[in-house]
Amino acid sequence: MSARNIDPITLSTTWHAFQSIAKEMRHVIDRTAQSYLIAQLHDMAAGIWDARARTVAVPEGPTSMFLSQHFSVEYILDKFGDDLHPGDVIVTNDPYHGQCNHLPDWGFFRPIFYKGELIFVALTRGHQMDTGGSFPGGYFPNGYDIHAEGLIIPPIKCFDRGKERADIFELLWGNVRWPEGVRIDNYALMAALQVCENRILAMLEKYGRDVILDCVDEMQDRMERSVRDGISKMPDGTYYGESATDDDGTTLDEQVWVRCEATIKGDELILDFSKSDKQRKGFVNCVYASTYSRAVAGSFLFFDPALAPFHNAGSMRPITLIAPEGSVCNAQYPATVGGSPVNVGTQVLEATVSALSKAMPEKAIASWGRRRGHYLAGTDPRTGEGYVQTTTDADGGSGAVWGFDGAEGAMGMSGLGSIQRGSVEEVETRYPWRTVRYHFVPDLSGAGRWRGGSGMLWEVENRGSDVSVATGSSDGDLTQPPGAAGGEPGPLCKMYVRHGEEVTPARTHRMVEVKTDEILGKLSGGGGGVGDPAERDPEKVLTDVVNEYITVEMARETYRVVIDLETRSIDWEQTQALRQ
Repeated sequence: MSARNIDPITLSTTWHAFQSIAKEMRHVIDRTAQSYLIAQLHDMAAGIWDARARTVAVPEGPTSMFLSQHFSVEYILDKFGDDLHPGDVIVTNDPYHGQCNHLPDWGFFRPIFYKGELIFVALTRGHQMDTGGSFPGGYFPNGYDIHAEGLIIPPIKCFDRGKERADIFELLWGNVRWPEGVRIDNYALMAALQVCENRILAMLEKYGRDVILDCVDEMQDRMERSVRDGISKMPDGTYYGESATDDDGTTLDEQVWVRCEATIKGDELILDFSKSDKQRKGFVNCVYASTYSRAVAGSFLFFDPALAPFHNAGSMRPITLIAPEGSVCNAQYPATVGGSPVNVGTQVLEATVSALSKAMPEKAIASWGRRRGHYLAGTDPRTGEGYVQTTTDADGGSGAVWGFDGAEGAMGMSGLGSIQRGSVEEVETRYPWRTVRYHFVPDLSGAGRWRGGSGMLWEVENRGSDVSVATGSSDGDLTQPPGAAGGEPGPLCKMYVRHGEEVTPARTHRMVEVKTDEILGKLSGGGGGVGDPAERDPEKVLTDVVNEYITVEMARETYRVVIDLETRSIDWEQTQALRQ
């Protein structure tokens, strides 16, 4: 029995029930949303908070969408006060007056009442096909201010006591380019909120209000103790990490730096981003809530992996984040923030992980391959209708972790693998683009005792109208994902447009034109390595060569392993000589 006299079976059942409800919300959205972004890539999140804005359950999803959303819930509770009622739904995407991430991520909040008392708040958030603005999708790299990036929605009721406010939806959907698609996705997100309310009310009826709230308190206290225990095992001191994005999309080829000082003192962790660059004219800025999400997520990676699905408000109590106003990590209105989930959001995560890897080299983590996404808009000749496409299918693999190689596949560190990739068949069915080449490339991973996941070659042919491509959700032409504990960084990336034998280079954070029958190509570096490459098990190097993850030349020059490819064997004598 706990100090609150909670039956351990009831506590366990309740705790897992909250996790299951949040996952069920995601499942409802998966099965009812229609856009490629939400239904296929799963660029959405769901979670539960209590009436004090404390995080109760956020088991999975892109960290930027929910890990800081106690700020959003608190903002909404303060704004509406006593004017919250059963059946209300509040929508917002506002980074400055709603504590959101960036404008394409619309959040729907539902207060959950039991016997007239506000007990919980449920949230679902999804990346919309379009949110208005200068260019479809919201990643326009050179907006005048945030108003150029799209429709800004402060927290506002779209359902009032169960009654839909048609005027609000008319306003919202009248300011996006694909209103029918956005409408379906919005209803999918709100349907999941209703499922959450039904499940929670049933749980309250079964166990009673006091038991459930005692369980929530106990859940949070236990997570606080677990995280404090994890921090206390780290050596006291201040550790430094940094990472840069290629540029801000306006001042080109000038790298933007995020710098983190992680101070460990006893059972508390301070993540200080004061030395980061000032906020920029371009669209890479993070607001405080966005920085908080990535930094806290990065620290969670160094605790017991068994805790991962159960983090809540208690997990965050021992962690303090410092990001001065006016910095690229705490941008102030009206700074543009459209690219922040990719950059500098990724850089916040990388800088945090880099700093803590120095504190705990036995748990060192390398950064993942750079994000290689884009937005494009054109006309599909099969239907005669316009479309917007976003994809991250060309991302490189994940970074290595001490003791483990990086994972193979297209993934991005910003979402920590929660945002998935669509199949070739799905893309070709939805969009007039034919996949030409899509495969791993040897030597495109960061070397290390444990190597990073492989890089990718991705080429698609435009079978539709001439299109404009916003490459704002890409990075890595000039900057590399850091390795850790002596491992090498992930390689640089390249992008190009090919017409016959003519190849034109393309760059990140810019607008690129791709005409009908031309090919858009991306050569994407993989994740960083961990540990000295010359200490990698030679048998693993041989396996990598046989599987064509690396070449014989890289095996010799970087890993100091000599391989006879014809016999698929290691020349141990030469290998030992090289490694001496």
